[in-house]
Amino acid sequence: MLRCLTGSSCMRFIEGNKATSYFVCLVVTYVLYLVFGALIFSSVELPYEDDLRDELRAIKQQFLQENDCISDERLEKFLARVLEANNYGVSVLNNASTNRNWDFTSALFFASTVLSTTGYGHSVPLSDGGKAFCIIYSVIGIPFTLLFLTAVVQRIMVFVTRRPVAYVHRRSGLSKSLVAAAHATLLALITVSCFFLIPAIVFSVLEEEWNFLESFYFCFISLSTIGLGDYVPGEGYNQRYRHLYKVGITLYLLLGLIAMLVVLETFCELPHLKNLRKAFYLKKEKAEDQLNIVDHDDLSFSTVCEQTAPVPEERGDLFLDGSTMAQVPPVTPNDNIVIR
Repeated sequence: MLRCLTGSSCMRFIEGNKATSYFVCLVVTYVLYLVFGALIFSSVELPYEDDLRDELRAIKQQFLQENDCISDERLEKFLARVLEANNYGVSVLNNASTNRNWDFTSALFFASTVLSTTGYGHSVPLSDGGKAFCIIYSVIGIPFTLLFLTAVVQRIMVFVTRRPVAYVHRRSGLSKSLVAAAHATLLALITVSCFFLIPAIVFSVLEEEWNFLESFYFCFISLSTIGLGDYVPGEGYNQRYRHLYKVGITLYLLLGLIAMLVVLETFCELPHLKNLRKAFYLKKEKAEDQLNIVDHDDLSFSTVCEQTAPVPEERGDLFLDGSTMAQVPPVTPNDNIVIR
């Protein structure tokens, strides 16, 4: 008996707090997904890291054996300085001396990655003044970019999603949810083709050391604003038309980000996804003024009629037949007249 009562109480609690229960399940699922990703990445990448570490140690020991005049301490200091400069995008290689990280086109590309929060990390400010300006520039520029993208996507959605869906629904007679799902799928396929597959082919041709998978990987990492920075186009040693190439990449990133947001917004407007999102949200409580308007039924047609009904100025108005209307006492607010 006690077990039955306890079970029914738990069921009533869960039913009364569905949104909270769904949210707890969402948090637990997200944490498990993070742990799952960490396990997979660790199992896949850790052996490659160990092999590369052993290879570098072997190369270092071989170099020290072939050059007795260089001590291990001096080599460590030199390599540390080289790696530190490389983290700032500066290389000591002879064939990399022609590429500058802070000419106008490279700085334009850097500014676009900062404002879009992609942040490859291949180039970073070197001076204290540049770091301070980057902070101020980002604080103002990132919200401004969000405002800009929101305004652009809102206008594109009207012509790309809402009007086509409404037109097909009106002309074909199909359900609006079915038309919207088919349209979202078609739009996603077009976006993947135009901003992932085709650019990946182009990058695999223009970048000598990239294959198709690496080019596609760069497109996805960039347009999803992950921006790991392990692949950055236009940084090759013999890159032709590097300035024009950098400007083209900047335009590609901006247009691709807009296209991605349009696709995401299109999917978010699907009825099934709307209902799914609402399952995890807190229910909105009615405002106090709305409760008063909705719940007080006595403030309905009778009150409106009392406020709008004309009151005769004279006590004796004439009917159409010439007779005199009987005197009627004035209506006061306390006289609750209900019109049926």
